[in-house]
Amino acid sequence: MRETVKEILLAGGVAAAQAEALCDYAEFLVSENEKYNLTALTAPEDVAVKHFLDSLLPLKFGFPPHGASVIDVGSGAGLPAIPLAVARPDLEVTALDATEKKVAFIERAAQVAGVSVTAIAARAEEAAKPPLRGSFDCAVSRGVAALNVLCELCMPFVKVGGVFLAYKGRGADAELSEAKNAIAVLGGEVERVERAGLGEAERALVFIRKVKPTHDVYPRAFAKINKKPL
Repeated sequence: MRETVKEILLAGGVAAAQAEALCDYAEFLVSENEKYNLTALTAPEDVAVKHFLDSLLPLKFGFPPHGASVIDVGSGAGLPAIPLAVARPDLEVTALDATEKKVAFIERAAQVAGVSVTAIAARAEEAAKPPLRGSFDCAVSRGVAALNVLCELCMPFVKVGGVFLAYKGRGADAELSEAKNAIAVLGGEVERVERAGLGEAERALVFIRKVKPTHDVYPRAFAKINKKPL
């Protein structure tokens, strides 16, 4: 597995030392996967492309800015938190997930990869209050929820002037259309959408700039967000 992952990462432009760290993480991820139910994608090619290169796509577009504080909302197996921390040691990375056992995995995986990542076990809608509220330069999420839902869960964490980045697929334009009201209500403006090929798939990176504070009533309880998205 290791050689395949390393070869793909190097071909994708990842530096040799960083590729080695990600290989350590990959081996740990696969070995611990059944225990923690982390991912359905464990083939070397999938781990390298769909997990690691995907997580690192924002770097091709100059994101995150140097020295930024970044929160990964719904981090799961530590993606994209750990790859970003490996590739960009200047970042201050926090991984947030509602499942305690996944947070425990993230803490161990960060140690295996040789990076510093703060891992927090909490639901996003409960964690989005002081001291975390409005305290990050950037929020990122590879969550599968619709964009209008993700915005309400993620944007409260971002400082005014900061950016929420949502990793989306081919349906990004439709999701953006549905999320216009949510983005405005939560204090954001769509800054840009960058697209990149990822193997046979297409990834759309939606950058939303926070231009004013998010009202204290948001985020609502998740049941309300899900039932009646903004």
